[in-house]
Amino acid sequence: MTDIALNESLDSSYAQALKRLRDALEDAGRAQDAAKLLAVSKTKPAAMIRQAWQLGQREFGENYLQEALEKQTELTDLDGIVWHFIGPLQSNKTRSVAEHFDWVHSVDRLKIAKRLSEQRPAHLAPLNICLQVNISREESKAGVLPEALEELAKEVATLPNLHLRGLMAIPAPAKDISAQRQPLAALREAFTALQSSLPDAPLDTLSMGMSDDLEAAILEGATLVRLGTAIFGARPSA
Repeated sequence: MTDIALNESLDSSYAQALKRLRDALEDAGRAQDAAKLLAVSKTKPAAMIRQAWQLGQREFGENYLQEALEKQTELTDLDGIVWHFIGPLQSNKTRSVAEHFDWVHSVDRLKIAKRLSEQRPAHLAPLNICLQVNISREESKAGVLPEALEELAKEVATLPNLHLRGLMAIPAPAKDISAQRQPLAALREAFTALQSSLPDAPLDTLSMGMSDDLEAAILEGATLVRLGTAIFGARPSA
């Protein structure tokens, strides 16, 4: 499947993604503004991000640092654009991420959080942080294990220049909505527990759900749903 062309096809796919989100929120009995789309634009050209911005999208997620920095340079004229780093984060990348992003969703250890805190420029607002949780306990996946989450969250919440906003997870794929909901419900429960144990932290974000499990994520309380293929079309095969 080829990329969606830079024309009315992207207009249509974006409108369909918004409708899918709104329908899911209605079916879940939630307010229409209870969740929003994070457009995952990795491997997509800056021109497609520009078109999505023109359609009203403001939140964009990138996985690959150098690619993202090049797009940011090309798109500096876009007011109100919010950049989320959602890919794996190694120590040698933290400075550039701290300097150029508004959100990081992939923090899973204290060392990385401390580096982001230390390297966040003083003239910028605090960096919004989601802790990545390995909710399905997959050996191949990054993320803090659920039993270690509270300790990590309490440490991250004390760091200057960061705002601990919530949790992110990429559960193991599941075939039906009932199976999809199980790990998402576990993440929601962990999030609720954190809100109780950290009442002073601005915990308001559950980053979960993608193109294949949006409806399950909305049923389980997602506030930010990460959609790539559903908006921009399929990515090239590796």
